[in-house]
Amino acid sequence: MGTRGQAGASAAVEVDESAPADEVALLGPTAAPGTAERVALPRLSRRTITLPDGHEVGVAVCGEGVPLVMVHGFIAEGILYAQTLWRLVDMGFKVVAIDTAGHGGTQGLPSGGGTMASYAQLLGRVLDELGLRKVVLAGHSMGGRLATELAATQPERVAALLLIDAIVGETWDRMVFAFRVWPPLFAAVGAVLLADTLSTVPLFRDPGQAAKLGNLVRPTIVGHMRRPWRLYGPAWSIMRSRGTAWMLDELRLRRLPTFVIHGARDLPVPIATARDTARRARGELVVVDGAAHSWLLRDPEAMPAIVHQLMRGRLGTAVLKAKLDAGLDVDATPAEVDACPGFYAPDSLAVALTPTQRWHDDETLHRAPRYRWHVERGEW
Repeated sequence: MGTRGQAGASAAVEVDESAPADEVALLGPTAAPGTAERVALPRLSRRTITLPDGHEVGVAVCGEGVPLVMVHGFIAEGILYAQTLWRLVDMGFKVVAIDTAGHGGTQGLPSGGGTMASYAQLLGRVLDELGLRKVVLAGHSMGGRLATELAATQPERVAALLLIDAIVGETWDRMVFAFRVWPPLFAAVGAVLLADTLSTVPLFRDPGQAAKLGNLVRPTIVGHMRRPWRLYGPAWSIMRSRGTAWMLDELRLRRLPTFVIHGARDLPVPIATARDTARRARGELVVVDGAAHSWLLRDPEAMPAIVHQLMRGRLGTAVLKAKLDAGLDVDATPAEVDACPGFYAPDSLAVALTPTQRWHDDETLHRAPRYRWHVERGEW
């Protein structure tokens, strides 16, 4: 077990000091053949923070620059996305993965939470405690639902929104209504989701990646087997969740830069719901060809490559605007962003928790993504 101490504001922090400070990450984007020795990857540091009301929350953080907050999907946890998140650091982001209530290192909500709104409110409180004032907010699956609600209710703190196979949109809202009418349907979708997650481990196509991903997934599955009741709250809240149209309308009215990224072969959350999300929010739709629901776990290079492409367009413009609005120069360094009150509160806990690491990464040293994608333009 680590040590407990104070690190900014009133939050207690549990620090895992079991790994040497100079240890190179064992998990991360896969280097191209013959180049592994030239890549020293940044390593996410896992922490447990305690909110003022005593609620313990698991977070993982690394990097410098504009905060990019990742919210995971149902039955997952933040550290499962480590391989993808590491890869975003060299784009000038400080990546922060947050475990939602009842997942990973985060306690469940009192009385099971009750509604998705209560989970989104907890997410907002965590951002407050971490001292994150302006973020790029990303959410996968259920995390996309929470990110959408937070962005709709607190748009001033979101520079851009990335919705990855998110459970929002008209098609999903209709599915939720069907879940309430016939609950076994939700159980069936949950089973498909679990099978999709397990099938992301590429045992034969990429044994090396399979071993890395297996090391990440195994503790999560074991944890759910030991405490399956923790999933009751979020599952029940999904079934009882209200429609999402009002959130998407709010994003459109606020002109919040929204990027909808969705697998073309996602069965639990059909591509039709992504198209409605992009249309309603006036967002940009990126379709990942041949990808199922958890494609970003299967291929850790795909999501960073998509973000890299988006940074050359509207996403890059949104990040640049946030920097200028915060009083930074166009060429401000990641360290200068870390010190900027427009992005981080004074004595920000997120900055205090960030490990000091020496790392080197290079776009040319990584293998090409296994997935292809295209931007789909509709009537919006």
